Amino acid sequence: MDRMLVVVFDKEAKAYEGRKALHQLDEEGGIAVYAYAVIAKNADGSATVKQTDDQGPFGTLTGTALGSLIGLFGGPTGLAIGAAVGLLGGSFADIDNTRIGEDFVDDVAKELLPGKFALVAEIEEDWTTPVDERMEALGGKIFRRALSQVKQTVNKEDVAAMKDDLAQLKAEHAKARADRQAKLKESIDRLDAKIKAHLEKAKARRVAARNQAKAKIELLKTKMKTKAAETQA
Repeated sequence: MDRMLVVVFDKEAKAYEGRKALHQLDEEGGIAVYAYAVIAKNADGSATVKQTDDQGPFGTLTGTALGSLIGLFGGPTGLAIGAAVGLLGGSFADIDNTRIGEDFVDDVAKELLPGKFALVAEIEEDWTTPVDERMEALGGKIFRRALSQVKQTVNKEDVAAMKDDLAQLKAEHAKARADRQAKLKESIDRLDAKIKAHLEKAKARRVAARNQAKAKIELLKTKMKTKAAETQA
């Protein structure tokens, strides 16, 4: 099962030990690690990315479920990107892209207080015991949630409502006095742009999801080939 894993630690060194334990489990075949990041919660409430597997299948976390989740952990004060981490461009704090519920984010936020650190990873696991035993031994507080399917369409009711508003504005525009038509045209253009933005966002999300799925498959194939070569050697 494809899951989002967050393990909160009191010390930074423990978070790196947790990352090492994840990779050991991956090498042993117990789980598959697709992408990870170690983040720190700062005194002002922002979050700093300390380390990430930026060479992994996603290349950059921008636009991924993991990247969006990390962005949300920065809260209102935002996300500080470590100088050595190649996360550039795009918006991180996107609850739609996380593919998990807001309650999960809230639960983690209550534990991830200033001065604490978290290992955040997207993994594939058949059962939870291997990861739990390793993380609990390091003193980590574990949160996990299965990732939902990527939304294939935007909320149809929201778009339908906006289209109704657009139709009403156009009807008013057709009957309005000349001095009102300009203002109504501005409202029409804004709403039309908003509808298009909703549709484009959904399209971009679908494309990103397909690319990430392909990347995961290629990663698993590479690991299988590597293990087969090691066995033959």
